[in-house]
Amino acid sequence: MLIRRAPMFKASEITDYRLYLNRRQFMRGAATLALAPRVAIAGETTGVPAGKALSATKSETFRVADRPTPFKDATTYNNFYEFGMDKEDPARYAHMLKPRPWSVQVDGLVHKPKRFDIEDILRFPQEERVYALRCVEAWSMVIPWIGFPLADLLGQVEPMGAAKFVAFTTLKDPEQFPGQKPNFFGGSAVEWPYVEGLRLDEAMHPLTLVTVGMYGQVLPNQNGAPIRIVVPWKYGFKSAKSIVRIQLTQEQPKTAWEKAAPQEYGFYSNVNPSVDHPRWSQATERRIGEFMRRKTLMFNGYADQVASLYAGMDLKKNY
Repeated sequence: MLIRRAPMFKASEITDYRLYLNRRQFMRGAATLALAPRVAIAGETTGVPAGKALSATKSETFRVADRPTPFKDATTYNNFYEFGMDKEDPARYAHMLKPRPWSVQVDGLVHKPKRFDIEDILRFPQEERVYALRCVEAWSMVIPWIGFPLADLLGQVEPMGAAKFVAFTTLKDPEQFPGQKPNFFGGSAVEWPYVEGLRLDEAMHPLTLVTVGMYGQVLPNQNGAPIRIVVPWKYGFKSAKSIVRIQLTQEQPKTAWEKAAPQEYGFYSNVNPSVDHPRWSQATERRIGEFMRRKTLMFNGYADQVASLYAGMDLKKNY
C-alpha cells in the first residue's frame, strides 16, 4: 500500500500561540467581519506604489551579494502585529498610519537627552546597505536598507557609564494601528506599546542601523515608517518599527515577546541554526521568492563581525 506524505506546510501558516488561546474570540470577530459590507482597502490588490525618493551612498562594506527580494514581496508580506497578525495585514492597513509629523525621544542614562524630529534624523548622512533580514518562522528577505549607524545617534546624547542596555518603544495608537485594539481579531498578541531592546555594545555595533528607507525611497508604512532599527544578525522581531522612544537603561528591558512567550522568544534572539524554536526547526530557511530551502547561517552570516560580542556565553541558554 502506497502511503503519500502530506505536503509540508509553511511556518507562516502555523497559528500563533496567543491567537490559538483566543480562538473563540477570533471566531466571533471573523463572523462579524463576514456579515459586514465589503470595503475596498488601500493597497489590498494594487500593491505598494513607490514612495518619495531618498538619496544614499551605497555601502560596499555592508552588503551581501545575494539578489534583493522583489520590492512587491518585501512590502506585502510582513510581520507587523500593530496592523494585524496576518502577513498581508500590514500592507492592507498601512494607509492608517501617519508618519508625519514624527519625533523620537532619546533619554534615560544619557548626559544630553534630546528629542529628534524625523527631519533632523534625515539630515544624518544616509547610506544604503543590503542586509538579509531573517524571521523566526524560518523565512528571510534580502533588502537594500537606507539609514545610518545607531551609534551615531547615541553619540549625540552621550551615554552615561552606568548605561548597559537600550530599549526601543514603538508608537501606541489604536486609531493608527488597528492591531492594538483589544477586540481586533480576539485580542492582541503582545502587550502595547511594543518594546524591544539590545545590550549597549550590540546597539553601538556598526552593523546596527537606524533605518529610514529601503529600495531607494522612504520606508513604506508597513515596513516600519518613518524610523525603525535593523539588527541583521538577529531575528526580525528584534528590529523595532515605528519608534517613538529610545531609552538607555542599567537593567535589561523586558521586551514584548519575552512577556508574551518567554519560552519561545528570548532577549538575545540571535540567528542560531542549532537552537530551534519550540514549534519548528531553525536549521534551514526559505528566502522569499525562492522555492528551495537553504541552510541557516550562524548569526545570519555575520559571525565574523559579531561573534566576539558573545564570547563565553551559552547561546542555547541565552537564546
